[in-house]
Amino acid sequence: MANRTIEVDYLARVEGEGALFVKIENDVLRDVKLRIFEPPRFFEAFLRGRKFTEAPDITARICGICPIAYLHGAAQAMEDACRVTIPRHIRELRRLVYCGEWIESHVLHAYMLHLPDFLGYPDAITMAKDHPEAVQRALRMKKIGNDLMVLFGGREIHPINIKVGGFYSLPSKAEVRARIDDLRWGLDASLETVRFVAGLEFPDFEQDYEFVALRHPNEYPFNEGRLVSSKGIDVPISQYDDVLVEEHVAHSTSLHTRVVGRDTCHVGPLARYSLNFGHLSPLAKEAARDAGLGETCSNPFRSIVVRAVETVFAFEEALRIVDHYEDGMPPSIEVAPRAGTGYGCTEAPRGICYHRYTIDDRGTIQDAKIVSPTAVNQPQIEKDLWDYVEPNVQRGDDELRAVCELAIRNYDPCISCSCHFLDLTVERS
Repeated sequence: MANRTIEVDYLARVEGEGALFVKIENDVLRDVKLRIFEPPRFFEAFLRGRKFTEAPDITARICGICPIAYLHGAAQAMEDACRVTIPRHIRELRRLVYCGEWIESHVLHAYMLHLPDFLGYPDAITMAKDHPEAVQRALRMKKIGNDLMVLFGGREIHPINIKVGGFYSLPSKAEVRARIDDLRWGLDASLETVRFVAGLEFPDFEQDYEFVALRHPNEYPFNEGRLVSSKGIDVPISQYDDVLVEEHVAHSTSLHTRVVGRDTCHVGPLARYSLNFGHLSPLAKEAARDAGLGETCSNPFRSIVVRAVETVFAFEEALRIVDHYEDGMPPSIEVAPRAGTGYGCTEAPRGICYHRYTIDDRGTIQDAKIVSPTAVNQPQIEKDLWDYVEPNVQRGDDELRAVCELAIRNYDPCISCSCHFLDLTVERS
């Protein structure tokens, strides 16, 4: 057992294609790599030369699980470049659509992708035989989230009703309020979900993360806020590139992101929760405390509990906005092109999703940069793997392999989303 190589050629229950490589020599950990080998998709490249109004629909195709993150990020960046401010009701409806995405994504991950690890099943289908009520609960909750995306986005995969300036059309008050009973059921189901996952067994694995997330002065963040961290970052989104930088590594087709002057950082539910606990609703805070969480959480294995708490908040927030919905609101505002650079950043279920676009005075895109949450988290995932495996090298290969896969799925990595860079420099010696 002194010299071992542990490999997982294809990671299961993650979106996209990646692999795991762990090398141990003489019972000393020598190498850990999360290999992302999915081909780049060059989204920034084929945005160049397109109209600024096309960016939301094009970038929505980056991800079928969380397209709202890309739709909203692109729309907000273009509105920023054109120096327009959307009215309050459109801002609220963007939050409502985002609630739908958080619900469907968090529930999918927590129940179908992550929970089998904790309960000892190879997949959700096998798990369903012993836990049919939990799986049925998950499917209904996920459908409620999808239905919100359909209602305001036109469809649940790559929505087509969201644009720069707002929406192409809005549903009637009657159509919106018809969702209230489902949302109330979903709120109860989300509280049950918190109780359920809080009873799982978690490895004792506290990490000293630099959490990075959006922070808004008055609300738990979806679409807006300053970029802040647990170790001193506090800047407007326009300064994102001054504090977070990307670099190439040989074993990944995704760029790695690091904090300028420091090292890895962690984005996603743990970061949002730990940096914004005070803006959760009283009910979500109570659910978190009852689940054994403090005001911060630095154990990545407990991310499943934090996702469940955020699902409680998303159902509550959706009910609040639906309760104030009225007929006759204009679906959008006109946005005229203006030469400049615009910035947008939203909180995808997996963490911050950053957009930067430069357009000319005709609204033609000259340059584009998009950074997905998984591209930011990949170096931190590798560090988690190293820090967990190093003191546990004496454990058997199968046990190490299982825990390493669980550690990767803590982040719910969306591998395809991270593979869309263009520029590549190769140095050979």
